Amino acid sequence: MGLRPGHCYSSTKDRANTRHAVKVQKRDYIGAVPGLQTRQWNMGNGIKEFTHVVDLCIKCGSQGIQLRDNAFESARMLINRHLVVSIGKEDFFLKLRVYPHHILRENKQAQGAGADRVSKGMSHCFGKSMGRAARLRDGQKIFSLLVAEKDVEAGKKALLCSASRFTCKVTTKVGTDVASIGTKPKKTRDMRKAEAEEEEAKDAEGNDDKTEDTKDDKAGAKPDAKADNKKDAKADYKKDAKAKR
Repeated sequence: MGLRPGHCYSSTKDRANTRHAVKVQKRDYIGAVPGLQTRQWNMGNGIKEFTHVVDLCIKCGSQGIQLRDNAFESARMLINRHLVVSIGKEDFFLKLRVYPHHILRENKQAQGAGADRVSKGMSHCFGKSMGRAARLRDGQKIFSLLVAEKDVEAGKKALLCSASRFTCKVTTKVGTDVASIGTKPKKTRDMRKAEAEEEEAKDAEGNDDKTEDTKDDKAGAKPDAKADNKKDAKADYKKDAKAKR
């Protein structure tokens, strides 16, 4: 059987008990968890600094909607390809903002002529796990794109071209709050070497300052207070001895 359309799983009316316990297997509600179809969450150049952020938001009403992981993967590949062609692979950063936690279940039945004699199904069946999905609310962000000011329009077109991958309407929002998007760039080998050299130089300067301070303290060090007290006590003792004589 082929893959069913996305609108078959878009309703959020009933929430299935799909607990998956990793450590305590006795508390599992399901036997196995399907693998993720979404392969990547961060794409593009995460080191470069950008000025504008373009968000792809959904419009689904107050009831919310349920989107599968294969829809996210298809939209991600399409948007990434458009951005590479129109902007360039080093001039953007794309981030997927949702994760498909929800596990879909289905009671598979025999279909075709005479299928009613093979399996009639159950009215309240638990079903087998067959995929993953994310439950989203109205206005929630799916993708966030970081670009320069000159590439905002091209970024909006690339995001809107993925509307056919979702079972709801989508819209874009442009902002400048770039710091809210965590890029988490990977440092290159040259950057790590430069940081290590800077730390070593700072440590060397700190050690030189400490040695100079200790030399100055030793050169201009005053006698201890205990030595002064001892001298005063000896002088007082001599004076008392002369007075007795």
